[in-house]
Amino acid sequence: MHHAVIFAHPNRDSFTASAAHAYRDAVRTLGHEVIVRDLYGMGFDPLLKIDELPFSRDFHPADDVVAERALLNSCGAFAFVYPFWLNSPPAMMKGYIERVFGFGFAYGGEGHSYNPLLSGRKFLSFTSSGAPTTWVRQTGALDAMQMLFDAQFGQLTGMTLLAHVHAGGVTPNASEFFIKARLADIAKTAITHFGGHP
Repeated sequence: MHHAVIFAHPNRDSFTASAAHAYRDAVRTLGHEVIVRDLYGMGFDPLLKIDELPFSRDFHPADDVVAERALLNSCGAFAFVYPFWLNSPPAMMKGYIERVFGFGFAYGGEGHSYNPLLSGRKFLSFTSSGAPTTWVRQTGALDAMQMLFDAQFGQLTGMTLLAHVHAGGVTPNASEFFIKARLADIAKTAITHFGGHP
């Protein structure tokens, strides 16, 4: 299976980057092929253009979107890796999803927004926060993200959510043991879901 690991963090030494690499390395050990999209590193433009709006008079995807879609087209699994900032994904991740997973690629079959185009594919979400997971749950932030991103995104695109793994308490003071354990959780999740499906 081909995987796309899509992550958003401006610091290449961040936990988010390490989490993306942990997933990449785990599925590679299973014999799967992986492409990694470091959105900040590649300088992706997250701003949706007027011509990219469905049903606009001059609707057409921009060249960078066309290139991304071509790269992702053979992928059967997508891993989205991002931190919670103000209890939501970075604007970079949201913009990537709006532009790349937009009309004509992820949904819009037969010209209708409610027709998914990625049925049969799978996705996972790996998120992190400085706040403890218990707090993120108590405030409703995690449930909100799981509804708005995971459930709604899955329904719109036709993809099946396999897991949402959240690592709370990821701070500069977190112990090396704690960070390694959270990265191991990510690798274990990948192996659990894909171990029998090369």
